[in-house]
Amino acid sequence: MSGHSRWSTIKHKKGAADAKRGKVFTKVIKELTVAARMGGADADSNPRLRRALDSARANNMPSDTVTRAIKRGTGELEGVNYEEIVYEGYGPGGVAILVDTLTDSKNRTVGEIRQLFTRHNGNMGESGCVGWMFNKRGILTVPKPKATEDRLMEVGLDAGIEEIIDQGENWEVQTAPDKIDVVKKALVAVDIEVTEAKFEKIPQTTVRLEGRPAETMLKLYEALEEHDDVQAVWANFDIPDDVMEGLE
Repeated sequence: MSGHSRWSTIKHKKGAADAKRGKVFTKVIKELTVAARMGGADADSNPRLRRALDSARANNMPSDTVTRAIKRGTGELEGVNYEEIVYEGYGPGGVAILVDTLTDSKNRTVGEIRQLFTRHNGNMGESGCVGWMFNKRGILTVPKPKATEDRLMEVGLDAGIEEIIDQGENWEVQTAPDKIDVVKKALVAVDIEVTEAKFEKIPQTTVRLEGRPAETMLKLYEALEEHDDVQAVWANFDIPDDVMEGLE
């Protein structure tokens, strides 16, 4: 899991940078809208909306912004109809990449995503070309002051906790996708705070990068993440810590 641990650290750093640029709000608003459109505005009966609300709270999104996004999804307010599309391709060094998007113009988005791949020494592939390399996992974030690792395992093992990873100030709790809500409920029931519950696509294997390929890969990753239609980027690169420090 060392590759995933390093990859998660990179993602957390990138997430903080995204928040400063205001990108996170745009992504969460889209997810709230789509979740409400697909499952309704009742979070108790809409797991996807519950997770989107977790993300909104984790990023300190104003309640009126959340409400408007949900109402656009349910049709109470006029809004845009977004389509979910996953693009797949390869980056420098043969790195496998998945790009999750929500778009109101499929033709525009596919052309722009393809251009970003090409510009950064990658290429976009056919659907299914790399998706099999990733496993979807449920990920819950628990602040360390709220529970020890032993306490998390004691409470959550029967509920479906499969692994706990140290992420500095937080514990990253991994579950099977269908167990994420069960585990969250078990933790909250004993007053263990869960600040975020979401799905991630974790690579089965990683590709080690250094030097120019590592630099180019990070530029491609950043360019994809900054695209307005992109919700998340998943890749199986593994860049050593000392190399990462030199590139930041």
